[in-house]
Amino acid sequence: MSEQEAHGGSRGSVLRFREMKRRGEKIVALTAYDALFARLLAEAGVDLLLVGDSLGQVVLGYPSTLPVTLDEMIHHARAVRRGAPDTFLVLDLPFLTYQISPEEALRNAGRAVKETGVEAVKLEGAAPRVLRAVEALVEAGIPVMGHLGFTPQAVHALGGPRVQGRGEGEGLRLKNQARALEGAGCFALVLELVPWELAAEITAELEIPTIGIGAGPRCDGQVLVVFDALGLNPGFHPRFLKRFAHLDGEVRRAVEAYAAEVRKGTFPGPEHSFPLEP
Repeated sequence: MSEQEAHGGSRGSVLRFREMKRRGEKIVALTAYDALFARLLAEAGVDLLLVGDSLGQVVLGYPSTLPVTLDEMIHHARAVRRGAPDTFLVLDLPFLTYQISPEEALRNAGRAVKETGVEAVKLEGAAPRVLRAVEALVEAGIPVMGHLGFTPQAVHALGGPRVQGRGEGEGLRLKNQARALEGAGCFALVLELVPWELAAEITAELEIPTIGIGAGPRCDGQVLVVFDALGLNPGFHPRFLKRFAHLDGEVRRAVEAYAAEVRKGTFPGPEHSFPLEP
């Protein structure tokens, strides 16, 4: 039996994650942006893949997530779906695809689900218009994951990637927002850059699971950007990040070896070449 089968079978559903929380079983999530990495992560038994708008920075070279378009998200989510056909996928709705109106949010989320095959979408924040969008999507049958704390689409308003929820007033605000998102119908909630004690309190208060990134060990699951976890982004070193490999050096050494053999004429050798048939 595969790891995925042992944890609920092919893809699963939003109910599976609530059941994992009830059993005290941690949810393993990572980002994915292409078919190759999606396949590797699925084979390793990851429970949930997030097609994050972080692709704007780590794949497309944008300075933030703000320039990412819905077309770009759909393009990458299709690739991830092909690489991981049996894994639960969540797609980030990019900036200004859900904030304008519930109708606009429903149109864009519906298009994303129809064209990519993802199981759910993720929205940032808990402003009244976001809550109305969540309600509209859930009413239409589209599962929604919420996102509180540091919300990258509001990076300029928040003054950069700063820890959110410090202080009694800010902590209470985040708790109220978490309850509001649960009440609007979210099936799970990402907590990013939140003091671990506050994240633990929110996790205990909610019936839906929390997925932490920089929110400490008491969340119901964890998510990281896959390239950060694999050490492919050495210039990025926030406190919350643990590198589980250092592949930047491996990639560099492999490319240097390839270049050296090409320049010396030792690659390709006879074993890599095709003779003329007699």
